[in-house]
Amino acid sequence: MVNSLTSHRPMMAISLKVAAIGMFTGLSALIKAVSEVVPAGEAVFFRSFFAIPVIVVWLAMRGDLRHGLRTQKPMGHVWRGLVGTSAMAMTFMGLGMLPLPEVTAIGYATPIFTLILAAIFLGERIRLVRISAVGIGLLGVLIMIYPRLSGSADMSETATLGVMLILAATFARGFVQIHIRRMVMTEHTAAIVFYFSVTASLLSLLTLPFGWVMPDPTTLALLVGAGLLGGVAQILITSSYRFAPASMLAPYDYVSMIFAIIIGYLWFEELPTLVMLAGATLVICGNILVIWRESRLGLVRGKARSLTDPKGG
Repeated sequence: MVNSLTSHRPMMAISLKVAAIGMFTGLSALIKAVSEVVPAGEAVFFRSFFAIPVIVVWLAMRGDLRHGLRTQKPMGHVWRGLVGTSAMAMTFMGLGMLPLPEVTAIGYATPIFTLILAAIFLGERIRLVRISAVGIGLLGVLIMIYPRLSGSADMSETATLGVMLILAATFARGFVQIHIRRMVMTEHTAAIVFYFSVTASLLSLLTLPFGWVMPDPTTLALLVGAGLLGGVAQILITSSYRFAPASMLAPYDYVSMIFAIIIGYLWFEELPTLVMLAGATLVICGNILVIWRESRLGLVRGKARSLTDPKGG
């Protein structure tokens, strides 16, 4: 929620980024743990609503609460909320249908989709390096999802639907990235984070008539914990960009696979397949090509990256 870098402290930046990624992965695990009993709309509410107090307290401590929440384009926040909340809901549904490492790996395709959408809607040029990155990334996605869609692995309708939901959520987050690139021209980062949490909380209430449940104490604790983790993680990941450029921090997004494999195995007894890991590796390679090219061109995506968390919009 800071508009510029305040100092160059790479170790501090990396520590904050890795801690945030770990928290976001833990958030996903909490949502997955309750997915069999709690509908996605209700999970979105807890994830969003209980992040608000954390964000507000932090903004107040920084003195950003008054001017940071002013907005010049309120409808921009509405559209960001609609698409971002949809992405979050689809991700939460997919978490109940697929292993945690697989959901994490498919989500790595967001920068690839963002690159394609930027060319379509922002007129950004895609030359040889970026075209290669898109091709490698999309090949990786196809490798990851092929077993689910071809019948060579688990061909259950649930798993197939899960793949489609996560792909749709990943594509939606690409739209969010594009939208945020426009919003940061006029909107304070604090406002973008705050109003998304508010909008997502309100939109999720629309699903109340469709089967919300009264959670037991354990489930309630997991849901509230997910919201608090999300709020703290958003603060950490945004703060990390105060101490290092986005191009340096971007590769640390992929630490989430390590966290996902560890948590998936210890909590859910899940292990990634070799095919999934091979596909994820190709997607990561494509993303690193994008990061390298943008670094060479001097394009800084720090604001947009810091405002789109892995499990939100």
